[in-house]
Amino acid sequence: MNIEQNEKLINAVQQASKQWKTAFNSGDAQGCAACYESEATMLAEPFGSFHGTNEIRSFWQKLIDDGFSNVEYLNPEIQVIDEHSAELRSGWKMNNASGVIHKEIWVLQQDGSAKLREDHFEAIG
Repeated sequence: MNIEQNEKLINAVQQASKQWKTAFNSGDAQGCAACYESEATMLAEPFGSFHGTNEIRSFWQKLIDDGFSNVEYLNPEIQVIDEHSAELRSGWKMNNASGVIHKEIWVLQQDGSAKLREDHFEAIG
């Protein structure tokens, strides 16, 4: 894989991650879910496991309805896995909680955008 492909993948992940944060911070659970592949899996500790965009959207909608907002990633790191996917890890904080993103697997789509295939994060405080 060449440097240009790596940069293209990393840029797509950064753009998609920004899109997800913007959707969440504006209270748009459907926009959050649109950042996931249709069969994506999400492990949200201690809340549970969610599969597919409908379950994932419902999870984010409940959090938004409960007043959570203003998510920010702290020192995100992106590691290229292969020519089509990358892993993001980061700390995070928002108005009512904080935690760790153990693993977000972002995968390039046909249109050049990236979507989440796997999301594993933990709320700590």
